[in-house]
Amino acid sequence: MIFKKDNLRLGILLGLVAPFISLIIYYYVKFSSVTVREFFSFLHTHRDQITAVSVPCLLLNIALFTYYINSHRDQTAKGIFAATLIYAIMALLFKFI
Repeated sequence: MIFKKDNLRLGILLGLVAPFISLIIYYYVKFSSVTVREFFSFLHTHRDQITAVSVPCLLLNIALFTYYINSHRDQTAKGIFAATLIYAIMALLFKFI
């Protein structure tokens, strides 16, 4: 199965896709009463909420990273960690710029 590989590219892919999946879930749980456009408009006008949205979205990356570290697939975990850092830096940039 593809998730059993120890591959840096797989880790980066998982690390980039997981926050999008988490964002979709977060949107439907917390903001399903508004449209997606209104949701992003809200984030644009209330930049202090970017952190509140980005932290739950990165939780899936934390779970994936922990799984791959504990199963000794270090290359995949390294890719997930790199993607998590990219997302965290992007969230900070969006918040302050």
